[in-house]
Amino acid sequence: MQPDVSFVIAAYNAEATLDRAISGAIAQLGVTVEVIVVDDQSQDGTLDVARAYPGDIVKVVALPQNRGPGGARNAGLDLARGRWVAVLDSDDAVLPGRMAAMIARAEAVGAEIAVDNVQVVREDGTPDDTMFPAGYLETLREISLADYIAGNLVFESRFNLGYLKPVFQRRFLNDNRLRYDEKLRIGEDYILLASALASRGRCVVEPTVGYVYHIRTGSISRVLELHHVEAMTRADAAFATAYPMDSTAKAAFARRGRSLRKAASFLSLVQHIKARAPLKAIGAALRDPAAIGHMSMPIAVRLRRVAAQVRRRGGEMKHAGDLIAGDR
Repeated sequence: MQPDVSFVIAAYNAEATLDRAISGAIAQLGVTVEVIVVDDQSQDGTLDVARAYPGDIVKVVALPQNRGPGGARNAGLDLARGRWVAVLDSDDAVLPGRMAAMIARAEAVGAEIAVDNVQVVREDGTPDDTMFPAGYLETLREISLADYIAGNLVFESRFNLGYLKPVFQRRFLNDNRLRYDEKLRIGEDYILLASALASRGRCVVEPTVGYVYHIRTGSISRVLELHHVEAMTRADAAFATAYPMDSTAKAAFARRGRSLRKAASFLSLVQHIKARAPLKAIGAALRDPAAIGHMSMPIAVRLRRVAAQVRRRGGEMKHAGDLIAGDR
C-alpha cells in the first residue's frame, strides 16, 4: 500500500543523532510513513545505526561516492513512494503530529507544498525560541514566489524563509522534474522551493511547530563561505533563465541579487583580513563599501586606520596586517 509520507534523511557522519531523526519520523500520528536513509559515504557508524531498524520500516541506501546533501536527498527522492515527501536532516527531529497537520492544511485547499514553524534547540539540548513568531506565520497563510525570494536576502532577511522545511506532493515534484541542485552545498533548499513555486506550486503555511532544528557547531548550514555565495549566485542566474517571474518576484529577485553581491564582498573582505592582506582588504571594502555594514564596528574602525596608514606611509604596510588581525 502506498504510504502517506516518505521521509528522506540524508546522513553523513550522523551516528550520534540519526536515531533521533528516524524515531521522530516513525512516530508520526495519523499517517502512514516510510523512512529512507541515504548514507553519503559516512566515516563513522551511521550505516550501523540505520541498519539496526527492520528493513520494512527503514530503507537504507549506501551511496558509492559522496554526493553532498543535495545528491543524497535526490537519491532518496528517486526511491520515495509516498503521496508526500518530507526531507529531514539527520541531526534534527519532527514532532508526532507534524505530517498529519501539514497534509490536512495542504489538501484542504489543493496545495502542493506546505511549511510549518520550527523549534530551535541549542547545542546543550535547551529549547530556544521558535524560528518564526507564531503571529507572523499566521499572517502569511500562503507563501508566493515573491514572498519567498524576498525572505531569502543573505545576511539581511529579518525572518529568513530559507530555514523553512517544506513538504511536497511527490507527484508534483516528479511531474515538474524538480530535484535538488547537487552543485550547491548551501542554498540547495532555497532553489528547490523557489523552483517549485515558480512551477505554479501553491505553498500553504501551517503555523504550528512541527520541525525541531538542532544547532550544531560546524554544521555546513551555519558556515557560509565565499565559494558558497558564488555558487548560489550561479544557481540564481540559472533559475532566472529557467523560470518566468512577475514584476513583484523580479523586484525581490533583484534585491536578493544585491544581497548576494554584498555578501560576497563582505566574505572576500573577511578572507583578506584573515590572510593578513590589508591592501586587498581595503580594495574589497572600496569596491563595495556597503559590505562593511555586515561587519562589527571595531573592524570597520580598524580598516579606516589601515587606510589612513596607507596614505601616510605611501603604501608601506609593515604593521597593517597586525592591526586588522587583532579582530579575527
